[in-house]
Amino acid sequence: MASGFFAILDDIAALMDDVAVTAKLATRKTAGILGDDLAVNAEKATGFLASREIPVLWAITKGSFLNKLIIVPIALLLNAFFPIAIKFILILGGFYLAYEGVEKIIEFFFHRKKPTHEAVKEVELTGPAAEKAKVKSAVMTDFILSVEIVIIALGTVLEETLPIQILTVSVVALLATVGVYGIVALIVRMDDAGYSLIKGSGDKGFVSTLGHLLVKALPIIIRILAVVGTIALIMVAGGIFVHNIEYVHHLYPKVPSTLKELAYGLVGGLIAVIVITGAKKLISAFK
Repeated sequence: MASGFFAILDDIAALMDDVAVTAKLATRKTAGILGDDLAVNAEKATGFLASREIPVLWAITKGSFLNKLIIVPIALLLNAFFPIAIKFILILGGFYLAYEGVEKIIEFFFHRKKPTHEAVKEVELTGPAAEKAKVKSAVMTDFILSVEIVIIALGTVLEETLPIQILTVSVVALLATVGVYGIVALIVRMDDAGYSLIKGSGDKGFVSTLGHLLVKALPIIIRILAVVGTIALIMVAGGIFVHNIEYVHHLYPKVPSTLKELAYGLVGGLIAVIVITGAKKLISAFK
């Protein structure tokens, strides 16, 4: 009896060792997309009142966990019974990410100043409804990025046994959520940490200087993340198109992959903006 128990423990230890190795490899493979995920979600988690930053971030984090709980089992089942569906899901997600990125660029360059009465309305909309809408948008974007992370992680363990596939993908999904949103939480609370340092040091000495630096750095970091996050959306979308559309993959082989992904992401985003804008106008015309 005892020998059987220890044999089971030995099997579990061996399985965990295998999972540790495969998870390390999968995390390395998904490092790029995790960086993009961080940039996108850090930008989406900012812009709220200080008292609402952590509650909003927690709401997005819970949505991210739910996304992983949905995506991981579905990805494993589709990979086993209908693998072609994964490719189509990724491409549709790519168009969504490209749409979000290109829409932000269009809004930045062609945004016109609104009349005073419209500006007042816009201020009135920055309450719970606007917060809820931004959380919903962040969770939806996280869903698409999570699909990409899970599929890449799954792709690294296709030759392994089913238990190793399940555990590896689950570990990577968990690390992605905890790691990304943990760092985002640190970023959005930089100014509060800075004010605490200033107050605790009596606004004197090196600690106070560090506090002022953190306070001044936060808006700069947010602006940088806004730009990086937008580019990341387009780059991820372009990468999805390049790796999952055979015709696109073989076009312009001598062009650097980064430029190709950026170009295809922009083109895909423009197509998505045209289609979605046209569909909205068509629906409103019928209404």
